[in-house]
Amino acid sequence: MRSLTLPGRIGAVLIAGWTVLAAVATPAAAQAPNALRACTPGDYPPYSIRDDAGEHRGVDVDLARGFAALLGRPIEFVPVTWATLKTDFAERNCDVAVGGISDLPSRRAFADFSITYGTDGKAPITHRANGAAYSTVAEINRPGVRVIANRGGTNEDFARKNFPDAQLTLWPDNLTIFGEIEQGRADVFVTDSVEGRYRVRQHPDLQVLHPEAPFDSFGKVLLVRKEDPVLAALLDAYLTTQLATGAVDRLFDQWIGPNAPVG
Repeated sequence: MRSLTLPGRIGAVLIAGWTVLAAVATPAAAQAPNALRACTPGDYPPYSIRDDAGEHRGVDVDLARGFAALLGRPIEFVPVTWATLKTDFAERNCDVAVGGISDLPSRRAFADFSITYGTDGKAPITHRANGAAYSTVAEINRPGVRVIANRGGTNEDFARKNFPDAQLTLWPDNLTIFGEIEQGRADVFVTDSVEGRYRVRQHPDLQVLHPEAPFDSFGKVLLVRKEDPVLAALLDAYLTTQLATGAVDRLFDQWIGPNAPVG
């Protein structure tokens, strides 16, 4: 599920952002621009995924590429992990961070946020053979139910908070976790509904339950380094334009729309 809304400050953001851009777009002296360092875990499609060839793809990846192009800077994707995002963001000199990042108060301690470009919420993924057995929090939060979650992000936080009575396994990555459900070694994984809608296309034995009505709702943002109001204003103006023109919707449709490829 996604719900994309235009922020109320469109005009102010656009004016501020493009005024700043006009001031910085023409450097006083010609020189090669520094790469925009976009840090990403690269394991959370359709937002960001690093494929077998080492290339990054996804909605956030395309947004980051477009932003770098707007700035006239090359882009460099820098690997980070969800568990170490707080320390990685500073230590790896991230200009921005992308990849399906949720708006959490704890993340404002080490980075500033862009405007919200979409919303998402947690929904359960389970084997089709289980039917609707894990549709509710109460049905999942029972002794003997094997919950699995990737370590270090909001999925782990949600599982610890809502499923204290279940059997929780923390998995080291968000790429191979679905095989654990396919092979019957875990019963349910609760993750972002947008990711669930994408993943079940790749894993036909799995199903995402009620993605249109997830357990909760939260905004999706890009992180931007602190104390850089110029970069933040430019990013907000860019994202506002992408929302206003329908470009963000089109990016999601490429991954989870009715005509998106399967498998």
